[in-house]
Amino acid sequence: MAMGTWALPDWLERGVADLFPAGAAAESAADPDQQLAARLVQAERTGRPLRVKLGIDPTGSDIHLGHSILFRKLRAFQDAGHTAVLIIGDFTARIGDPTGKSATRVQLSAAQVEANAETYLVQLGLGQDPAHALLDFQTPGRLEVRRNSEWLAGLDLPQVIELLGTSTVGQMLAKEDFANRYGSGTPISLHEFLYPLLQGYDSVQVRADVELGGTDQKFNVAMGRDLQRHFGQRPQFGMLLPILPGLDGVQKMSKSLGNTVGLTEDPLSMYSKLEKVPDAAVEEYLTLLTDLELAALPVNPRERQKAMALEITRQRHGVAAAEAAQADAAKLVAGAAGSGAADAEVPEASLAAVNFPAKAFYLLSAVGICASSSEARRQIQGGGVKLDGEKLTDPNQEFATAAALEGKVLQLGKKTFRRLVSA
Repeated sequence: MAMGTWALPDWLERGVADLFPAGAAAESAADPDQQLAARLVQAERTGRPLRVKLGIDPTGSDIHLGHSILFRKLRAFQDAGHTAVLIIGDFTARIGDPTGKSATRVQLSAAQVEANAETYLVQLGLGQDPAHALLDFQTPGRLEVRRNSEWLAGLDLPQVIELLGTSTVGQMLAKEDFANRYGSGTPISLHEFLYPLLQGYDSVQVRADVELGGTDQKFNVAMGRDLQRHFGQRPQFGMLLPILPGLDGVQKMSKSLGNTVGLTEDPLSMYSKLEKVPDAAVEEYLTLLTDLELAALPVNPRERQKAMALEITRQRHGVAAAEAAQADAAKLVAGAAGSGAADAEVPEASLAAVNFPAKAFYLLSAVGICASSSEARRQIQGGGVKLDGEKLTDPNQEFATAAALEGKVLQLGKKTFRRLVSA
């Protein structure tokens, strides 16, 4: 290929929102420090895989599809023969990333962070067949898992001062979140300025060639480039991917907004949620969460929606489970009046912990379909709850025994179904 005509492979370019530096100028097109395509070619020639960094701060316990976009891209690098460097931010999580926050975050304990980290690794594929896992934990040389406490916990004061000396207050206040808080008079703790510096220092320690991040992480990723230059290293490329909209198709996918699909959700729940994603968001889901060839999919919006839901469910649960979930979802829709639901394979919810006689609002919270009794009341009053296809309208409707509910399907909205069982 002629100098200056190198392009990124399709597997790498798909879904990328920003790549820097881009190396568009003719004089830099073949420079592996200015163009990622050139560095890929250099890596192949020298037999040195790229080191692709992704840092995660385990501040919660669940990973959802919105998080998975970055892991999918990291896996694509793995499958192309490069080394994924997954950094568990066990030290930085105790500070908390200030990105997107309007106030200082509550600091977590080391024990909380470590417990969350272990659940993250299992959800990402630790101990699992790589065919159904987000990351390949098994192929030698494809994955390094590091905890940044390895190098951050031992920093002495002179080293911290050196890091602080690489940036200015003006640069920190240029970060949108800090600027907004400063402008509104909302306090900014000094330790929060350390966060982007420490994340950037991670890139120095693992000698990253590429760092992945969401579009909200550009400041932090660019800090890594600056610090690598400061310490005499080749600066990394920043590759940013979009923030996935949630199931409402508008706001970002977030557990606090209740618009997520968790990686560990059962096939029926996953498929049922995904096939209801608004049309406007389907293309983004297809692009970011699947490898399907978009031009080969049906033009009909409903069929594209179903293809997307089926493929994402297949990735997590396999072909047979995904197809069964699709069939069961159709049965549940067809059985709106109760018929059809009896034949569908629906995740079960145990009535064993329910104290009878039980009112409807209590039942929903006791079997875990609603987070609280007050939420259950709101859902019933809003017309969002059905029992075997019949709408529940009275939160105080009473059920005398478990036997009266045995085998019936409890439905919340159009996406959540549970078959009630006594065991």
